[in-house]
Amino acid sequence: MIQTPLTPFKNKLSSALTKQQITVLQINLGKRCNLACTHCHVEASPKRTEELSPEICEQLIEVIRRFPQIQTVDLTGGAPEMLYGFKPLAEAAKATGKEVIVRSNLTIYFEKGFEGIPEYCAQNELRIVASLPCYLADNVDKMRGSGVFDSSIRGLQKLNQLGYGKKPNLILDLVYNPQVPATEKFVLAPEQTKLEQDYKAYLAKNFGICFDRLFTITNLPVGRTKLHLERKQLHKPYLGFLEDNFNPGTVDYLMCRNELSIDYLGNVYDCDFNQMENLPAITSRGEKITVAKLLESGSLDAIHEVQTAAYCYGCTAGCGSSCGGSLI
Repeated sequence: MIQTPLTPFKNKLSSALTKQQITVLQINLGKRCNLACTHCHVEASPKRTEELSPEICEQLIEVIRRFPQIQTVDLTGGAPEMLYGFKPLAEAAKATGKEVIVRSNLTIYFEKGFEGIPEYCAQNELRIVASLPCYLADNVDKMRGSGVFDSSIRGLQKLNQLGYGKKPNLILDLVYNPQVPATEKFVLAPEQTKLEQDYKAYLAKNFGICFDRLFTITNLPVGRTKLHLERKQLHKPYLGFLEDNFNPGTVDYLMCRNELSIDYLGNVYDCDFNQMENLPAITSRGEKITVAKLLESGSLDAIHEVQTAAYCYGCTAGCGSSCGGSLI
């Protein structure tokens, strides 16, 4: 099959992809996780040891305290609950009136030493965004490991018992990912509102589970998804599929425009995907940015233009995709 050359993403745009005022601070606390999911763009696993240091944690706490423009602190990993800095960062953000998001795999609640995490999250009114890439057990276990679906259901039931998904101050959202492509029969995520209704009906009927919102997220060709696609010789065809489904109406709402993504070393990126592909955010003078430099400059708005790559087509295909689900 003859492959049409991919159009550079920036050439698809009518103008440069510029930053807006930063309101979201997404912090990747490290790569250690109790799972090793096949689609993980972070390539996290129990064997990884990378995590936040006390020094960088203190710098991030200072950023959270100093800049009232930050509305949301988004904690991710790995499994953020098991990594250094999780509680100090959450508590610093709550103390300054910010929303805190915890991106949870749900199964961490049953690992030794982390059994009290659901209660901690409820006491501090942390918003939980939990991965459940399907409401059927077989599909979840194929992507995340044997028995993960059952553990996830138990985790959701535990959260419901604490009031998550029921009380307005205890928000519980779920995340759907399509199966990682094994052939050239590529698909985008289904329409988010309809799929949310299906999730709610199935989980309520079969497990008595309720939640707030469902987010549909496209599998970007980054991390393990990229490695899988390359092994199957599907990487370039998949990028072509995403370009074919490019929707210019999504560009104004891209998450990279109003967020900073911070890694466990204190480096700054435009988004989590750029972080995993080591594509750093830069100033208008081409300088890389760190948390220390943000504090030194006294501004979060040093970045003028977002750094882009071919995988950006994943965020702009169809209805769009972000950490908060579809864009339009």
